[in-house]
Amino acid sequence: MSRTDLTGGGSGATLAPVIQESTPAIIARLLRQAISAGDFAPGSQLGESALAAQLGVSRGPLREAMARLTQEGLLVSHRNRGLFVADLTPDAVSDMYLLRTTVERAAVERVLENGDGAACADRLDAEVARMAALDDRPDSAEMADADLRFHRELVESARSERLSRVHETVIVETGMCLRAMRSTYGPGQDRVSEHRALADALRSGDLERAVATLEEHMRDGLARLIG
Repeated sequence: MSRTDLTGGGSGATLAPVIQESTPAIIARLLRQAISAGDFAPGSQLGESALAAQLGVSRGPLREAMARLTQEGLLVSHRNRGLFVADLTPDAVSDMYLLRTTVERAAVERVLENGDGAACADRLDAEVARMAALDDRPDSAEMADADLRFHRELVESARSERLSRVHETVIVETGMCLRAMRSTYGPGQDRVSEHRALADALRSGDLERAVATLEEHMRDGLARLIG
């Protein structure tokens, strides 16, 4: 088949090659999603036999996937006991928020440097609207999901492959933290207003204001978890 055949009559378009995930990569992704969603609580043990049966896979690729998550810090191995989901200890949470703040502050700086503050704010407003619609259910999983999407959208708006890659390394732990702090929010505008303020600061193009708003938001989240 010629290039013309592939590109629709010589339009010049090119197609990216299809990338197939390995079985361990697929398993690792499913486990990350389950941990982030709270299906496996912090500190809970992951039984190899039960997981292999549930996923319909052999133990070889499962062990490789769990080794990846151990390297990422999502699982911890206790000698003679097995593998456990990492606990949200105060030190671990503080360290994670340090990284999150650093990455998201860099994203804010890049967004405004690129002149993309207004466009980014428009996308963030869509997530704020979803959060506002859930304001009577501040402790719901849907609210935590909208919160997570807000911060992922912020970092993606920086259009930095490396920032996005680093942010993804803490996204699962971020999800765990957001679910852990759900009960700290009551009905009202606290959560919504904090995120709306950050979107508004980005729209203003005021870097100092945007960074200060982000850092205050992060301090509030950390205090809710370990204050």
